[in-house]
Amino acid sequence: MTDSKYFTTTKKGEIFELKSELNNDKKEKKKEAVKKVIASMTVGKDVSALFPDVVNCMQTDNLELKKLVYLYLMNYAKSQPDMAIMAVNTFVKDCEDPNPLIRALAVRTMGCIRVDKITEYLCEPLRKCLKDEDPYVRKTAAVCVAKLYDISSGLVEDQGFLEQLKELLSDSNPMVVANAVAALSEINESSPTGQPLVELSTNTINKLLTALNECTEWGQVFILDSLSNYTPRDEREAQSICERITPRLAHANAAVVLSAVKVLIKMMEILAGDTEFCNTLSKKLAPPLVTLLSSEPEVQYVALRNINLIVQKKPDILKHEMKVFFVKYNDPIYVKLEKLDIMIRLASQVNIAQVLSELKEYATEVDVDFVRKAVRAIGRCAIKVEPSAERCVATLLDLIQTKVNYVVQEAIVVIKDIFRKYPNKYESIISTLCENLDTLDEPEARASMVWIIGEYAERIDNADELLDSFLEGFGDENAQVQLQLLTAVVKLFLKRPQHTQGLVQHVLSLATQDSDNPDLRDRGFIYWRLLSTDPAAAKEVVLADKPLISEETDLLEPTLLDELICHISSLASVYHKPPTAFVEGRSAGIRKTLPARQGSDEGAGAGAAAAETTVIPNQESLIGDLLSMDINAPAPSAAAAPAAPLASNVDLLGGGLDVLLGGGSDIGGGGAVSAAAPTTTGLLGDIFGIPSAPTMYTPPKVIWLPAEKGKGMEIYGTFSRRSGQMAMEMTITNKAMQAMSGFAIQFNKNSFGITPCAPMNVPALQPGQNLEYSLPLNTTGPVQRMDPLMTLQIAIKNNVDVFYYACQIPIQILFGEDGTLDKRVFLTTWRDIPGANEVQYTLNDIKGNTDTVSNKMTLNNIFTIAKRNVEGQDMLYQSLKLTNNIWVLLELKLQPGVPTATLSLKSRSVEVAPYVFQAYESILKS
Repeated sequence: MTDSKYFTTTKKGEIFELKSELNNDKKEKKKEAVKKVIASMTVGKDVSALFPDVVNCMQTDNLELKKLVYLYLMNYAKSQPDMAIMAVNTFVKDCEDPNPLIRALAVRTMGCIRVDKITEYLCEPLRKCLKDEDPYVRKTAAVCVAKLYDISSGLVEDQGFLEQLKELLSDSNPMVVANAVAALSEINESSPTGQPLVELSTNTINKLLTALNECTEWGQVFILDSLSNYTPRDEREAQSICERITPRLAHANAAVVLSAVKVLIKMMEILAGDTEFCNTLSKKLAPPLVTLLSSEPEVQYVALRNINLIVQKKPDILKHEMKVFFVKYNDPIYVKLEKLDIMIRLASQVNIAQVLSELKEYATEVDVDFVRKAVRAIGRCAIKVEPSAERCVATLLDLIQTKVNYVVQEAIVVIKDIFRKYPNKYESIISTLCENLDTLDEPEARASMVWIIGEYAERIDNADELLDSFLEGFGDENAQVQLQLLTAVVKLFLKRPQHTQGLVQHVLSLATQDSDNPDLRDRGFIYWRLLSTDPAAAKEVVLADKPLISEETDLLEPTLLDELICHISSLASVYHKPPTAFVEGRSAGIRKTLPARQGSDEGAGAGAAAAETTVIPNQESLIGDLLSMDINAPAPSAAAAPAAPLASNVDLLGGGLDVLLGGGSDIGGGGAVSAAAPTTTGLLGDIFGIPSAPTMYTPPKVIWLPAEKGKGMEIYGTFSRRSGQMAMEMTITNKAMQAMSGFAIQFNKNSFGITPCAPMNVPALQPGQNLEYSLPLNTTGPVQRMDPLMTLQIAIKNNVDVFYYACQIPIQILFGEDGTLDKRVFLTTWRDIPGANEVQYTLNDIKGNTDTVSNKMTLNNIFTIAKRNVEGQDMLYQSLKLTNNIWVLLELKLQPGVPTATLSLKSRSVEVAPYVFQAYESILKS
């Protein structure tokens, strides 16, 4: 579809002049006229008025002129389907022309013209061309079958084209075979069932392997990709395929080499029992992969991304090739980082000395990002190669002595991970780390240092002074540092309670009373409850043994790795994502269960992994208990339980233990967890508001196509959603002097795959008449990221012309009816989404109380999961789900009587945030 912003109009004088030249009797003038038409078309001018005149030029023996006319037809046939039918007879005639170039050109063009009326006439010429005596025509016709399948799959199956295509696999010409393979691959990929429509047999495979030696490099790629999808019947056949493909490893084209590697790795999986053959094959795979690294940087990068996958799947292939991954001074940064990653994956006890020497050298480079990665790489080597951990730590200490600020900070971050991997082994270096405390200014480095102090508080004499120095600027610290400070001080208190009671009270007060961060407040309240209820249980939870860091935490998940190995030499292997993640634009949604993270113990004691594994006497899991409480239950009085020593000296917040989605238990006074049973009625009544009369908000109509741009046709429109059905609501007015009929509509690819459910069914509009029309929509169309994200480009046709315009989709029509979450899943997901994906927004002119707001949101498929009251503020926790499975979690803070509110949003696709905020504004003001 032509984008309207690039579309210009050709003057009437120019059209008349071109029309005259196109009908000239002289062939040369006619050819020059067609060239002018194509030139105008190329720069975006509308020359569709010349359609009949250009079509008349098809009757020529001049190949150049015919090509130009066919190019014009491919561009305008879709907008002029009734006139395009005029060209059919010429197409059919050209398909029987003595010149094979003309025959191939005709069948290729017919396949590119996606007009149903012409498609009907394509079948017979295509059938003849598939059996043409000239291989050039046959190979062109093979590709045409795939194009026809995309237009009408049923027609291809009914006419027997698939069988004819399969017969071409036995063709004597290798290029015909290659094109047939390419067409079949494309058809199989677009199969609605997901199952291949044409299965490859042993006999067919032999024919493909024969053609492999004679066709062009791209033909070889197509054939190799097909072979990678074939499963041999036995080991003997697999060995035979390997032997016949191995010569492709010496090919000059990188795509051929990588495709051959892909096939051989798959065959190695089948031949896993034959160790000798696999070892021989592994030795043959290494040299071509190494050779790819002598190419230009862009090819190197693609090769390295593929090698990264291969090393994870078959590390033995390149275990002796460490040196080729050493970084060169003139490598681009993206190549350097990939090489560094592969070096770590190949690191072993045999080559660790060599690797550490290189990494230490890299840590003195001028590129700060690369230096940071190099320092981190030393830490990863220490974790991966245990016998060399001491050597790695010594290297890191040498780097700390350089006093280069960013090197020191990165070294402290990785030393924290080494302490996690090897507890109680390298504590002697803590004093060296503490010497650099004043130079730390990056949140991750400060958080790591605080963790080290808290973890080894009993061995650091002045641990309380060090932590107290951090608390002086507690409010200005990053959230990551604040969380670690809170945990570290609690650890210190549990290890040395006599001298640190004032310090722990101070930090708990800062975390629960002076902070706006819900994660910090919640952790503070949980620590407070643990310490004031049962210090022994608190010690079991907070000081519980933490899971060790695994050797490599960034390895791809095995099933994903196996899938990506099958896509070596494609974009999937460069992105390290399955094709569905970026081709269809669909995400897998949020996970219902999330494994405990191994990389950090943030939340150890806050009820994450540790609270689930540590049993507190006479209680179930703390988090589970809190989640099951009635959010609106009154807090028990302070006299309900005796005050614990810690709580007696601190002025606690009244109103309950405000843990996310929990609540209703009292902290003031004693802090004993309320044993009262939750009241289901209150929970359902206050959390989930079910509207009695659904009235979703529909934005008012705005002008989409003014009459002056629509040649008299004016369109006002908006979008709506009712009972799960999206629709485009339009008011179409005819302000022209003639009747308008033959309406049709088409959408361009868009961010959410929105497309009409059915053709536009609008009766003829007489001059001055208007019509209200609702067009049902679905989200099954092709997906392409738009900028802005919610843009929808539309082409609407009538008997006058084709008109193009763009409008903005209100995101609320994409909110699904299944957007509610279980409270526990909400909590887990909120914590799992990175803090960088949280965005805040201030809403103004809010009307109504919390219940009114909650009900209004529920009507628009924004579901309230829970609510609570904190310091007089009402907090609503809400979720919504877009039609493409993107989940959005929200926290809405409302102050009774105050017209403004704060909305916090978390999502893995944070680019939707501005549009969700806009939806809130519109819905709340409606």
